[in-house]
Amino acid sequence: MNAYISVLRLRLLNGLQYRTAAFAGVATQFFWGFMYIMIFEAFYEHAVQSPPMTLSELVTYLWLQQSFLAFIMLWFRDNELFDLIISGNIAYELCRPCDIYGFWYAKLLAQRLSSAILRCFPILLVAFILPQPYRMTIPPNLLTFFLFVASMILGLLVLVSISMFIYISVFYTMSPVGSLLMFGIVGEFFAGLTIPIPLMPEWLQKIAYLLPFRLTADFPFRVYSGHIPQQEAIEGIIIQIIWLFVLILFGKLAFKQSLKRVVVQGG
Repeated sequence: MNAYISVLRLRLLNGLQYRTAAFAGVATQFFWGFMYIMIFEAFYEHAVQSPPMTLSELVTYLWLQQSFLAFIMLWFRDNELFDLIISGNIAYELCRPCDIYGFWYAKLLAQRLSSAILRCFPILLVAFILPQPYRMTIPPNLLTFFLFVASMILGLLVLVSISMFIYISVFYTMSPVGSLLMFGIVGEFFAGLTIPIPLMPEWLQKIAYLLPFRLTADFPFRVYSGHIPQQEAIEGIIIQIIWLFVLILFGKLAFKQSLKRVVVQGG
């Protein structure tokens, strides 16, 4: 366990050094945040029926999405791990006296944490002081905030567990492009990052609720705004824990199986 904590700490400190890239990312996130809000605002002004989410809830949802982008995007990747697999240098990783799955998991977790820490606070700070309708709201009460924090942490762990399957797939495909596109597009859509899940047709919502992607973004964001009641939020957190154990279990099994394909010359 000490080895995993050490690599998490070292990668986190290393990631926090890239401040210039983080500031550029903040500017990009503000651009996309304002653009999405203005698009949905136009739709809301001409809506025939009452939308399932209020505009205020949706604005908060979108700012959280931009603030914690590193927590929720599956295309966020570590090229070093891809190079290890494709080049065959993963042989050096196998010499480590620890579980490679856990080692890589800690590295990916630290990468996302460092990126989010540098970007989220400036975005949140500005989003809270913007004029209406662009202003982000605070949670309805303190319990809702704690439920949001718990669901956000678990959502991050679930997302890293899902992203591990991208790296595992490269053992078979020898190219990360297809896996990133497939996981990225499907995961982004069913996580509610393209369209919030409550705004989807009912049949698409049923599919989204069967998959773990929504637990990484849509669920914690709607918990924050109060769109998901507290009792339902607690049930959702339990579902997150179940999915986390399932994904890690199958991820370890798949990783162990994929290691049988490793050759020093590549893959």
